[in-house]
Order: sequence, then C-alpha cells, then structure tokens
Amino acid sequence: MGAVIGLTAVLGGCGVTGGDDVTLRLVAADYGDSAANSTQKYWDDLVAAYEADHPDVNIEVSVYSWNDVDRKVKEMVDAGHAPDMAQIGAYADYAAAGQLYPASEVLSIPTQADFASQFVEAGEVRGEQYGIPFAASTRLLFYNKTLFRKAGITPPTTWSELAADAAALKAEGVKYPYALPLGPEEAQAETMQWLLSGGGGYTDTVNSYAIDSAQNIDTFTWLKNELVGKDLTGPVAPGKLNRAAAFAAFADGDVGMLNGHPSLMKMAAKKGVKFGMVPMPGVNGPSRSVMGVADWMTAFRQNGHREEVGAFLDFVYNDENVLAFSREYDLLPVTTSASAVMSSSPQDRDLAPFLEQLPVSELYPVGKTSWAAVSADIKRRIGSAVQPGGSPSGVLRQLQTAATAAQAAE
Repeated sequence: MGAVIGLTAVLGGCGVTGGDDVTLRLVAADYGDSAANSTQKYWDDLVAAYEADHPDVNIEVSVYSWNDVDRKVKEMVDAGHAPDMAQIGAYADYAAAGQLYPASEVLSIPTQADFASQFVEAGEVRGEQYGIPFAASTRLLFYNKTLFRKAGITPPTTWSELAADAAALKAEGVKYPYALPLGPEEAQAETMQWLLSGGGGYTDTVNSYAIDSAQNIDTFTWLKNELVGKDLTGPVAPGKLNRAAAFAAFADGDVGMLNGHPSLMKMAAKKGVKFGMVPMPGVNGPSRSVMGVADWMTAFRQNGHREEVGAFLDFVYNDENVLAFSREYDLLPVTTSASAVMSSSPQDRDLAPFLEQLPVSELYPVGKTSWAAVSADIKRRIGSAVQPGGSPSGVLRQLQTAATAAQAAE
C-alpha cells in the first residue's frame, strides 16, 4: 500500500502544470440505506484526506441513488459535460463509443495488477479493460434456522434436497418455503444463479449468448415442475415477486429459503431472525459456480485529466480505503490484497462465506453493449417460463432470439 501511495504523490505532482488548480468531478452511487450512512460521507472523508496531500487538485463528488445514477451520468455525457469519473452499474456503451480511458492508461501497474482476475475479464470490451471494478458481492442460500428446526430438516446441498426441504416447510405452514423472485426488479440475478447451478449460464465458452442451452431449459423445467408446480414458492407468483419483497418477507420470518447477498444479513438480524447461509445447491451437490456482481468505476476522456484521475484512483484503491468501504456497506473487496486482509480478519467473519465464493463467481456479461437490453428482456419475460401453462423452452428461445439480434447489432 505504501508503494501505491508513494506513486500517487509522484503522479499527482506531474499532472499539474503552471500552478493551476485542477478540479475533478466524480459521480457516484449511494450504497447507504439512510442519510446516516450515505455514501456521500465516505467520499467526503476520502476526498478531504486526498486533497490535504494534493493541494493543486480539487475533487467534487455528487452522489445519487441507484435509481438515478446511471441516468444522471448518461444525461451529462449526452449534454457534452462528462464527469471525469463515474462509479456506476455499466460501462460498455461508453467504452464502445471511445469515451473512456482504458484502465492501463490511468492506473498504476500495482493497482491494476491487484484486481481479481474475473473482474478484469468482466471489465473488458474487445480485449481491453475499461470497466474498473469498484465493489462486489456474491450470493448464498439463506435459510431460517427456526423454521428448519421446526420442520426437522437440514440445509440442502442438491436440488432434490432443496425441493424436499421446501415440501417439509410447506407442511409446517411456512408462507414461502422457497422464495423465487423472478419479478421485474432483479429477475436477471435469480435467473443467473439458477442457470449456473444447473451447469449453464447466459453465455457459452466463446462469450456468445446461450440462453436456450439444453442445461438452461432443464433448469427452468425443473423449477416449473418441482418448485412452482408443487406450490413450494409461496402465495405470490414468481414473476410478480420482487427481490426487495422477498428479502422483507425473509426478515419477517415468512421465508424458509432464498438466495441472498450480504445486505440481507443486517435486515434479518435487525428483525431477530436466526439464519444460516450455505452455498447454492446444484444438481448433484453444491453449485460449482455462483453469481457474482460488480459495480464499476469509469474514467472519461473528455476533460483530459488522465494523470490526475489516475493518481486519485490509485488512492481510492489502496487497502485502507477499499476495506473501509467494504466494511461500511457489507460488500466484498475487488482487490486481492484487501480480500486477503478481510479473509483473515476476525471483524470480517460475517462476510467470510461470501468471500469464499468469490473465486468461483461468474459475473453478468457486462462487457457486451447488448447486455442492458438483454437483461431488461429477461426481467420482463422470465417469470412467464414457470407460470402454469408456461413453456420454459419457449420463453428461453424467445430470449435467445432477441439476444442474438442484439449481439449482432453491437
């Protein structure tokens, strides 16, 4: 970390000529759930520390909710006023349009080399990394220990055990034996977790869409017949159940099992729910691959502040700052050095099970400019694949047809 900070000081000095101050503008997403832990406070503290050592650089940070931040950045770029940096959910469109610096042009070699490999790959467009990973999470199967004890069952490791557990929970009157949120809020996440556990996924080995693969059709046929068709997913149709509602129901003690990310731990603990977490079951044992999610930092070319942006980002990604952010918001570090600290730290033991999943995690195909449209299509249609009379193969083929056309237009 000391080497990175030392390099930061050198770079910070060489980016300013003639004694003129440089102002960098950063737009970032808010990870807080209240004014008390708004991400604005994190950035204000970090910026104050940086500016104290770099008096010729001013950094202005605007924080927006996740509902607004991507749109705000797009509006700024479309109006010809791109920020210097944006910490958002997607980057591929800007990269494809030539509006971003590649990571190699802004980050020091130690900083760039410290990112976990799957994040580097997910950040690439046509073989060049433009998406700089900022924060990550993985998913685990959460289960209600109290409800499991009453039903006399143990956490599942296979699909058949999951279905048997769900049936036992239903017999005990549990409202949602397995909560399956395939509603429009975040259906692409639940879908991907299940596809991976069935040996499939959204793309094939050459990164082309493979939504209607045989494995994926088998997965959704199983879900339709063995969970939804046997009334093991609760009173709300999966296509109408959103993730936020499923999480709230778990925190209320009404859900036996569901896929969750780290923020669910606080929600459930706050309501007094005793819960456990295990890897997502697969067909014959724990899933060999799990879904990971990353959010992205981008560096825009328009204002030409390459050196100053790089120096500031080197500071953003030192271990101290990465760990502070991860701990504040129950997220996983995207750097191997901070992950190593977290994995051996007693204060981070709650996040340890999620951290263990990181090496086998797969991310959305965010390097594709078509992904935004494909993801929106999945959110809109996938719930109908498991409804009564629905056709898993038919719905997945419709999604594949649209995805192939979108990819061809990239």
